[in-house]
Amino acid sequence: MGKRIYVQRRGKGSQLFRAASQKRIAPLIYPSESDEAVYGIVEDLLHEPGRGAPIAHIRLENGDSYYNVAVEGLHIGQRIGFGPNVPLHTGNVLLLRDIPSGTAICNLERKPGDGGKLVRSSGTSSTIVSHGQEMTSLRLPSRKNIDLRNMCRATIGLVGASGRLEKPFMIAGERWAKLRAKGHRYPNVKGISMIASSHPHGGGRHRRSLKPTSVSRNAPPGQKVGLIAPKWSGRKKKQRGSR
Repeated sequence: MGKRIYVQRRGKGSQLFRAASQKRIAPLIYPSESDEAVYGIVEDLLHEPGRGAPIAHIRLENGDSYYNVAVEGLHIGQRIGFGPNVPLHTGNVLLLRDIPSGTAICNLERKPGDGGKLVRSSGTSSTIVSHGQEMTSLRLPSRKNIDLRNMCRATIGLVGASGRLEKPFMIAGERWAKLRAKGHRYPNVKGISMIASSHPHGGGRHRRSLKPTSVSRNAPPGQKVGLIAPKWSGRKKKQRGSR
C-alpha cells in the first residue's frame, strides 16, 4: 500500500503545509472613515514574511494607528493625510472622487469601508481613467478597466519594491524559503514522474499519463488531480474554411 498523495496531505492541513502566519505583523486595513481630515506620521517601514511589498506603520494624531502599503518615496517621519480635503501628495489616502484623472494610486477599496483590497503587490499601481456621478473608472495593472464607487478610498503613489523580481533565484533554497512563507509547496514534482502508488498518473516507463487526466468536480481527494472539470481537453480542431 502506497503513501497518500500531496492532495490528501494538504487537505488535512498538517504543519508542513501551513503558512507561517504567526510571523505576520498586521492586516493592511484603513481606519474608520472621518468627516474631517486627519494627519499622522510614518513611524516605521517594515517587512512582513510572505508579503512582497513593504508596509508602513502610521500613527495618527488622534492616537489611532494603522498599517498601509509603503509607496515609492515614502520615508520615516513623513506626514500622511487621511480623509477629505487632503492635498494630493504621495502616501496620502483620499476618496476616488477627490483624485484627478491620470493619477497613479494603489490599495483600492472594492467597496466603501472594506479597508483596501486591490492593487497591493510590489511595483503595481492603478490609473484613474474618468469620473462619473456615482462611479469612477480605473485601469488595473492587468490593463482591465473596472468601475468603483466614488466613496472608495485609495492611496496616492506606486507600491514600493518595484524591482523585487528583477534578481533571479540563484539557489533552490532561496525559492523554497520564499514559497514556504506563503504556504506554497515547492518543489512541485510531476505526477507522471512518480510511482503508481504515489499518484494516479504515475507508474510505467512513459512520458505521459496512460489514464484519463480529466476528473470530476466531485472526485475524492485521492483522485482529484489533473484537469479538474475542464470545459474541453485535447487539441483544438480547426474550423472548416480557416487556414
